[in-house]
Amino acid sequence: MTDNKTAKVAVEPKTLEETKALLKPGMTIRIFQKIKELNPKGEEKERLQYFEGIIIAHKHGRETGGTITVRKETDGVGVEKIFPLNLPSITKIELKKQAEVRHAKLYFLKKGYKKRLKEVKLS
Repeated sequence: MTDNKTAKVAVEPKTLEETKALLKPGMTIRIFQKIKELNPKGEEKERLQYFEGIIIAHKHGRETGGTITVRKETDGVGVEKIFPLNLPSITKIELKKQAEVRHAKLYFLKKGYKKRLKEVKLS
């Protein structure tokens, strides 16, 4: 009975640090990041911007230099972003879904992989 409770806590992260510990290749995530911009008057403005895509690589684990590579396709053009996990501008990470994968690095998705990845339930 205690095993089910611990598994439930691992699936529903409460903090950003718990979410970072759960990230794996094959997950579809939404990363919220603070962006500072200058408006035409020269005033600095801050807003939240998100990037949603699939994690194709997770490097260096929980080290200070740990990164994830997130890829999405927009209008037939592939867009990749590399996010350092300890980036202070990252405010929130939402886990959308998890795909069943066999590899640690999903670089084969770049070359026009035709099959769909099988989805696994997160909750």
